[in-house]
Formats: sequence, structure tokens, C-alpha cells
Amino acid sequence: MALDQIFVHGKRWLLSWIAGAPNWVIQITSSLINIVALLAVFLTLFALISVLERKILGRMQNRYGPNRVGPFGLFQPVADGIKMLIKEDIVPARADKIIHFLAPVVLAAVAILTLGVIPYGRNMSAFRIDGGILFFFAVGSATELAVFMAGWASNNKFSMLGAMRAIAQMFSYELPLIITVLPVVMVVGSLMPDKIVFAQSEYTLGVVPRWFVFTPWGAAAFLLFFVSGLVESNRTPFDVPEGESEIVAGHMTEYSGFKYATFFMAEYLGMFAISGLAVTLFLGGWHAPVRVLEFVPSYVWFFLKLSALLFVYIWLRATLPRTRVDQMMNVAWKFMLPMAFTCVIAAAVWHYAGRGLRGWLWSLFVIVVVYSALSILLDTRRKFARRVYRFAE
Repeated sequence: MALDQIFVHGKRWLLSWIAGAPNWVIQITSSLINIVALLAVFLTLFALISVLERKILGRMQNRYGPNRVGPFGLFQPVADGIKMLIKEDIVPARADKIIHFLAPVVLAAVAILTLGVIPYGRNMSAFRIDGGILFFFAVGSATELAVFMAGWASNNKFSMLGAMRAIAQMFSYELPLIITVLPVVMVVGSLMPDKIVFAQSEYTLGVVPRWFVFTPWGAAAFLLFFVSGLVESNRTPFDVPEGESEIVAGHMTEYSGFKYATFFMAEYLGMFAISGLAVTLFLGGWHAPVRVLEFVPSYVWFFLKLSALLFVYIWLRATLPRTRVDQMMNVAWKFMLPMAFTCVIAAAVWHYAGRGLRGWLWSLFVIVVVYSALSILLDTRRKFARRVYRFAE
């Protein structure tokens, strides 16, 4: 029996115990079962990715990763968790203690709620909501509030400065993040993630999947969405709020122990949520890349695609240096935002041109024209003098 069938049958068996209870009790119990299953999966994934990221970074940077705790260092997350639990929780004397405590809780709760609307396999959505995409971004926008709570409640100038920088970059990149979703919603005609996945279920000649990423507007929107997701997740090279050489640890400066670990966990859960939404919107969700491979359980394909995106996150962290704040904001407002609107226009052209080869070419033409125009207008080479290298003889 497949894992999704085991989950469905187990859930029915548990609900049968309260079959005579009011409907609201059954609904709440069903939601709690979904949340517990969701937490079990993604907290396990969080523990796994925390050790795998350090191992992959060590291999890429030619150094050792964790290799002491347990076989091959696989018990390192357990050791880190125990260490965070027993560390002293230090709160500044003049901090707003209630808000200081609530900030990491709100951030983690937001990340968990956004994970709930993503379909992880056939009939494997924690919450099926008609406006699931709208719910994702409505709940996700509370991230800025949690970051501000952490910075303001700490009563520390470094924390407040880090929070303001974080909020500025989140607001700037949330616009292209949302706008790049609009073409998919327009083409499918639904805000429900399950229907978006179903719209990408066909194959050309049974071999080439009709995922939106294989259209010109879809490929451009996917790249913009992925870069915006990097910023929203505060990942390298956009981890400006945690610029250690400038503002210590940003809005987390005055946090220690398990509160700090909660921020750390929320960052990874947010990364899972953004990557999972990218898989749902552009990479066919839980569908197989070739029709003949559909016998493989659907959730396997989803998590393979999710793992590929997470690997790219780690790869970028091992490779790229941190960007400057002004450079990052310039890219958001002068390039990302116009290109996001261009994707909307290109998707409309693709749709009204028949969604065939003709529409594909016209859509590509729109993307190339606007990209070329922006490349010319935003050319920065003239702003930098020629660099001359001198070596000691």
C-alpha cells in the first residue's frame, strides 16, 4: 500500500472514533491530524537538511563537514537541538519581554501555515482551499510583522537596523514574487494549487511534460520567482539582514537558546514553502517528468523536485558572496519588477495566440525585447573605472 493511501486510511480510522460528534469537532480533529503529519514530515526534513547542507558546503569548499556525532555525523541535528534546549535564554533588561517571546513563535507559525496549502502528492494536501495561493501570500506577509516585532522588542539599535533592512528587502522582493504568480493564475483560471498542478498533467507525444516552466513566460517567471524566494528566505547571496560584519546578526542579535533555534527553523521552513510553491506553479507539482514513470508514487516526484531546488539554494550559498544593499534594491525595483509585469503580458500573448508554437514564439519575442531594453537602460559598465592591478616585483 502506498504512503498516501496509508495516510488516508489511517486518518479515516482515527475519525471513525468520533463519528457521532458534531461536524465542527470532526473538522478540527481532521485539521489537527493534517498539521501533525505536516510537522512530522517537515521537521524531519529540517533536521536532515541542516546536516546535509553543512556536509555539501564542506565538500564544495574542500573542508570537513560534521563527522563526529553519530555515523557520518548524521546525529549532529540531535546534538544541536539538545544544545539549544539547555542553553540559557537571555533577554535584555529593557526589552519588551512578551513581544520578544512572540516574535519567533509568530515567524514559525506563519511558515507552517504556508506549508499547509501546497499539494505534496495526489490527494495529499493538508488544507484544500479554493484561494490557496492567495492564502499562501496573505499569511506569508505576516513574516515582516514578526521580523519587526523581533527588532523593536529587543530594544537594541543593531536589532532595529537589521529588522528595517530585512523588512525593506522583503517588501521590495515580495512584489515581483507575487506578480510572477499572476501569469500562472491567469492561464489556469484558478487560485487553487491542486487545479494548477492538474493543468500541467499533459504530455506532448507522451514524453515532453507541459509544465509552465517550458514556456518562455514560465521560464522567465520561474527564474524571477526563485530569485525573489532567495531574498524572502534571507539566503545567500541576499542574507543582508544577518550581515555579521555590519549589524551583528540583524533582528536576531538579542536572541539565544531555543528562541534563536526557532528563527533558524522558521527560515528553513520558509525555504521549503517557497520551493514547494515553485514546484507547484512551474514544475508540474507531483507529476512525473515522463508519462511512463507515472507508476512511481506522486509524492516521490514532488520531493525529488523540492530536493533539487534546495540543492541549488545550498550551491549558491557555497559559491556567491553577499550582495550590497543598494545593489539588491536596485535590481528589485529597476529590473525584477518590470520583468515580472512583462511575464504577465507574455502569458496573455501566449494564451490568445493559441498556446501553440505561434504563441510560444510571440511570448519569447515579448520577453527578449523587454529584457534587451532593460539591459541597455540599466547598463552599469560606464560607472566603474578600469581596474589596474599592480604586483610587487
